[in-house]
Amino acid sequence: MAAKRERRVFGSVRRLASGRWQVRYRDLHGTPHTGPNTFTTKADATRYLALVEADLTRGAWADPKLGRVTFAEWAERWEQTITTLRPTTRDLYAYLLRRFLLPTFGATSLASIDLMAVQTWLAELRVAGKLSPNTIAKAYRLLSRILASAVQGGYLPHNPCVIRGAGSERAPEMKFATVAQVAKLADVVAPRFRALVLLAAYGGLRWGELVGLRVQRADLLHRTVTVAEQVTEVNGHFIVGPPKTQAGRRTVTLPDVAAAALAEHLDHHAQPNPDGLVFTNSTGGFLDHSHFYNRVWMPATLAAGVPGLRFHDLRHTAATLAIAAGANTRELMERMGHTSVTVALRYQHVMGGRDAAIAAALDRLVEAAALGPEDPAAGRSGTGVARRRRGRSA
Repeated sequence: MAAKRERRVFGSVRRLASGRWQVRYRDLHGTPHTGPNTFTTKADATRYLALVEADLTRGAWADPKLGRVTFAEWAERWEQTITTLRPTTRDLYAYLLRRFLLPTFGATSLASIDLMAVQTWLAELRVAGKLSPNTIAKAYRLLSRILASAVQGGYLPHNPCVIRGAGSERAPEMKFATVAQVAKLADVVAPRFRALVLLAAYGGLRWGELVGLRVQRADLLHRTVTVAEQVTEVNGHFIVGPPKTQAGRRTVTLPDVAAAALAEHLDHHAQPNPDGLVFTNSTGGFLDHSHFYNRVWMPATLAAGVPGLRFHDLRHTAATLAIAAGANTRELMERMGHTSVTVALRYQHVMGGRDAAIAAALDRLVEAAALGPEDPAAGRSGTGVARRRRGRSA
């Protein structure tokens, strides 16, 4: 008779003096572990061991001892590892942690943060009604990123932040000014900021790029400005650095109206040395966004009849005007310093009236194809549609 095959057993269970059941097992490295909890019945303990064995087999197991680390402790460790963040992003993360994450999860062990805990936290933020959906989405994405690092480090078996759409932000409605409104803004704003408005509206430079623009970056002969650095304002401190991406470093050709305003500005308002700032405050320092917005920009928008227009909307204006002038997606990306085609494509539908212009252009293409290059009528004034209508009515 064949010998009876011995069944392989993973781990062990034993009954404690209290009557509850305890589990013990070894991980893939042979390190012994005791279950973090005891069980009422042997069947419950056995089921737990089966789950542990399955997790070990598929590489989804996390050491229960590591899961006892609190969220606050792990977040502090995680912060020390993110050394490549821009100052504004680091400041945002610190605010989100302090304001939204640590008050709820700070003293909670990582292993105790499950899907229900995350859902409850999100619901409380939404019910409060005082936060914008985008702020909540930012906080959720940060929580997910921190817990994802805990999964990678073996502190958690999986990330509980799996709520679809919770981290998605709604893009704010894009506004833009017409050419006439840009001209009005440039006329009513203080003279020392006229060129600032026109470079933003026709060159598409970001606020930080304008604040950090140096005299030597302006080439009046070729009507260009080169974006090579930008200024970031964090808690009242100004930090000079390179553009956020390689695409952000670019040379932009200006239309005559902006180039002429820049030339006049360099003569009267910019710092005199080549490394000097093109745009400064009244004392020669960096422009403070809050001060400029309240003291200069808001009064100018009211005087120009465009209340509610943000300074950043001038960048949207530059993009939509470039499209109206015939720029394709690649040209727009290079001019605006975009790295994403998706971002550039957002501008394709913004400018009103383009649909009619496209239809008119299609009419001209159809007419040219119908007449043919040898047709003596080609190139005459008036559209083919109009000529055919006249022919039918004669």
